[in-house]
Amino acid sequence: MSTTDPTSDSRPQPPAGGTPLLGSADIRELAAAFGVKPTKQRGQNFVIDGNTVRRIVRAAEVTEQDAVVEVGPGLGSLTLALLEVARHVTAVEIDPVLARHLPDTVAARMPGKADAFDLVFSDAMEVTELPGPAPTALVANLPYNVAVPVLLHMLATFPSIERTLVMVQSEVADRLAAKPGNKVYGVPSVKANWYAEVKRAGAIGRNVFWPAPNVDSGLVSLIRREPPKTSASREEVFAVVDAAFAQRRKTLRAALAGWAGSAAGAEQALAAAGIDHRLRGEMLTVEQFAAIAEHKPAQAEGAEGAGQRTGRAGAAERKPVRSAAAEPGAAEPGAAEPAEPAEQAPASAEQTTEDSE
Repeated sequence: MSTTDPTSDSRPQPPAGGTPLLGSADIRELAAAFGVKPTKQRGQNFVIDGNTVRRIVRAAEVTEQDAVVEVGPGLGSLTLALLEVARHVTAVEIDPVLARHLPDTVAARMPGKADAFDLVFSDAMEVTELPGPAPTALVANLPYNVAVPVLLHMLATFPSIERTLVMVQSEVADRLAAKPGNKVYGVPSVKANWYAEVKRAGAIGRNVFWPAPNVDSGLVSLIRREPPKTSASREEVFAVVDAAFAQRRKTLRAALAGWAGSAAGAEQALAAAGIDHRLRGEMLTVEQFAAIAEHKPAQAEGAEGAGQRTGRAGAAERKPVRSAAAEPGAAEPGAAEPAEPAEQAPASAEQTTEDSE
């Protein structure tokens, strides 16, 4: 992506009439004016269909009472659709070129809503506060390869978010919405369920992007709910989840041995939680993981190295991650096992993502 400053002639012009949303020709014109050249290497695929972004807004049940936060707005396709309905929209963008020009696009195409829009130029994983009213909804086409860490970070950081609708790579949508016993149920599934009721909310075709990606996309809906009632902290529960899925093909007795200090200690904790030690992590609910966390053996408390034994599954909870715009092709943290190779997913504001588990 070029970072050359555009000329004064490149400023977005108001639409001659009709919808203020961005169509195929608009996206191409803006990309050319800003020096943005979508590349397969960065997985840049922009939404070019107004019906699609309006469908996302409807599925998110955004109303005029909502303050929406959007991560990775890109050229503004979804941003404009959100501004049509929402009381306020705050967009978080890491790319300096896209961040610089999006306010101009909003002002040109929806001048009456310019004061209802804020732009935060930052890595979403480093955002801890937002301008404007507290967000009530998160609606986004999440950045390539960091979908799950960004989603979990936003849900943890902004408890005012009641409803979330994200577009991600179809396989990631399946993992987020998976239930215990499903072969794709794993770390993302359990951690998302800590915060919300999660379900698939539809599929998105490839022909609504420019250029068209080689993967399918899916919508995921998350409705905030109270976390499980437990005396264990979220961090303590997530440590059990990370350990269980770091060695997901092993029984819980073996997989949790590092976390508990020994296999015998793991069996003791599982028994106290009322869980068969011969089960695997993919069979447990988030409530059951919380029950295990409550019974961590005393000898394991404070033991060093347990986090290292859990693999890299908890990385998303521990450190910031740069988006694909900054590190194209980077592996996604927050996973216990490498994912199978996947086709390139759409990126920036209008993209799907691949999560490894």
